Amino acid sequence: MEQLCYLALSVLLAIIVVYGLLELHYFLRMCLCVVLARFVKRRCHILDTTTVNGLCLTNDVDTLLYHMNNARYFRELDFARVDFYERTNLYRTITGMGGSVFQGAATIRYRRFIRPFHRFNIISRIIYWDEQSLFMEHRFVRPSDKFVHCIAICRQRVIDVSMEAVMSELLPRTSSNGFRATVLTSLAAPLPSAGGISNPAMDTSLAENGHGTTSGGATGTGATASSTTAHCLKLKPSLPPELAKWIEYNDMSSKNLRSGC
Repeated sequence: MEQLCYLALSVLLAIIVVYGLLELHYFLRMCLCVVLARFVKRRCHILDTTTVNGLCLTNDVDTLLYHMNNARYFRELDFARVDFYERTNLYRTITGMGGSVFQGAATIRYRRFIRPFHRFNIISRIIYWDEQSLFMEHRFVRPSDKFVHCIAICRQRVIDVSMEAVMSELLPRTSSNGFRATVLTSLAAPLPSAGGISNPAMDTSLAENGHGTTSGGATGTGATASSTTAHCLKLKPSLPPELAKWIEYNDMSSKNLRSGC
């Protein structure tokens, strides 16, 4: 009996050590997020918004036990990005073209704290892209009244592949592949009090099923590459002025680092 007690205590201690050192709940939740996005949730067009649910737990709160720790917001974004990557087929398209993607920069604006044991949604969407980067906006929203707690802008850098080429591959996909571009004007319009990136709402006639609508109501299977490129250019959002200034700051910071400043 005594040996059994020692064995049980040893197993319990090993679980506590492993849990503390490896943060098993993070990896388990990440695995669950991937499984749900890949096999349960519906596929989305690359210009759609995606939503993941979150809950502020005791291991997320600040030292004062009053609100979610500021650093936890960025970690929650990992789950939002994985969900977006899987449901839009973005990550597999990048890797399939021989490239890879990583986080290049991020900025965040805190508007109001999230209290312990309160639920929140993270709404993610693409606001712009260029040859080397993809820019995403993530909003932490209270489910009850859609109040925006926080807004984060992330720059995803791609290497060994052109982001324009990736978007040209993803933008023309239609509902026959399980994709459909749904323009949410409430998210596309700027929120003055939330400090989000202002992104002009796209014309729904250009975003239906992820590509422009033709006069005949359908796109022929023998469409030329120039026609596809034209549709992609129409769907590409304009560069918001706030984002342009942030990109300029990042470029200046990179130059200073390279020069040894």
